[in-house]
Amino acid sequence: MDAFWIILVGTLTAVCGGLLGAFLLLRNMSMIGDAISHAVLPGIVIAYLLSGSREALPMLLGAAAVGVLTTVIIEALYRKARLQSDAAIGITFTGMFALGILLISAFAGQIDLDQDCVLFGEIAYVPIDVWVTSGGLNMGPRAVWILGGLLLLILLLLTVGYKGLLITTFNAEYAAALGISVTFWHYLLMSAVSVTTVVSFEVVGAILVVAFLIVPPATAYLLTQSIRPMLILTTLLGFGASLGGYYLAVAINGSIAGAMSVVAGVFFLVALGWRRKSGVRGEG
Repeated sequence: MDAFWIILVGTLTAVCGGLLGAFLLLRNMSMIGDAISHAVLPGIVIAYLLSGSREALPMLLGAAAVGVLTTVIIEALYRKARLQSDAAIGITFTGMFALGILLISAFAGQIDLDQDCVLFGEIAYVPIDVWVTSGGLNMGPRAVWILGGLLLLILLLLTVGYKGLLITTFNAEYAAALGISVTFWHYLLMSAVSVTTVVSFEVVGAILVVAFLIVPPATAYLLTQSIRPMLILTTLLGFGASLGGYYLAVAINGSIAGAMSVVAGVFFLVALGWRRKSGVRGEG
């Protein structure tokens, strides 16, 4: 049963990240998830200082707020300062991460918090972190409910906002001419990515979140020529990476998150080889 829960949580993480990651890829902003995973450190520290608690909720709220702020700063540097997107991302996440380290060092004598206590989860612990109701009913792993709820919100966003996200992704100028707010859809997507990244890496760890945010959509991009099949294939690849990665980890007695990331990478290499051999090129 532990295997089922771990694979399910891996799949939920992959689908949550991959569906949003597909739009990030098409907007040339795939590394925003990695930037957020580093940049939220000061938000976690500030949340602790304000709440005096290391409970998950204040930490997540602080991290999510700074994650959204990170996307705002990146966009400002890109649009206003006219920096390249990769430079804007690099400057922002290194600056925010350094600020977090500075806050930790400044308050290290007063608080029990360090760089290793900042929501870096471990997917192997999922089966033992269960939700037990006040009546004593075991509802299963807490991560399944959290990520399941998150996935429902993401599906709602993509269902209701599919047209807006699609047109602002592929032709922002045309969207603006039609009266569609490019800025609104951009920050809505970035906010969803920020919340997804923070919630997911509290459960499974930052490496797996970033891998699933980037690799399955990139693999699907190589194999498809339109967005709907890309989203479907991204979901299937995420499930395959979770399933194969778990059993690879068991076989070699290694890191489950690392194995899932490796399997996702193998899928990408296979897709890349197939595309090179066949000459097929995805259009996004």
